[in-house]
Amino acid sequence: MVAEDEALLASLNRQLWEEGGKGSFLAHGIVDEGDDQRQPILLSTRTVAANRARHIALADGVWRAAALNFDRAFFIFDPETIDAARTAWKDLASDDGVERHYWAREDGKWVERG
Repeated sequence: MVAEDEALLASLNRQLWEEGGKGSFLAHGIVDEGDDQRQPILLSTRTVAANRARHIALADGVWRAAALNFDRAFFIFDPETIDAARTAWKDLASDDGVERHYWAREDGKWVERG
């Protein structure tokens, strides 16, 4: 998971420990804090794959072209970053080999929209 904002990464870190599910957590680590290669989820400000991840989640609404080096990229945005997300969506349409999918949350469920 990638985000430039360290406060957002700290929030994600907390959520993965505390809200992974009823009394559980999602195992993860923060890049450069040790054992990066063993982490199933690695939080970072950079698009690194020290854990040899093949999937990346861009969690701050900022598209990074380096995400195309992964098998699958998840681009997460909010109302504040939606314009940039729309631009990235349009730009990726002309990129050969990129398969785009858009999911939206409706009535508590994730529904594919495009």
